[in-house]
Amino acid sequence: MTEFTTTEAQRKAKEKWQQENREKSKRYSYKSTAKNFINNYATEEDLKELLDLIEERRSNL
Repeated sequence: MTEFTTTEAQRKAKEKWQQENREKSKRYSYKSTAKNFINNYATEEDLKELLDLIEERRSNL
């Protein structure tokens, strides 16, 4: 049997929020993944490429 650190009500509330806020949830997930990549895996070349992409994106906003 698996023990959870959150209550059943908390799990249901989180699931409900994610269903009602799919776009926000997706954005938060992408942002978290990007930060993890930058902080833990990116090489200098990766960082330079990301900076170029950021500058390009900023100019299109």
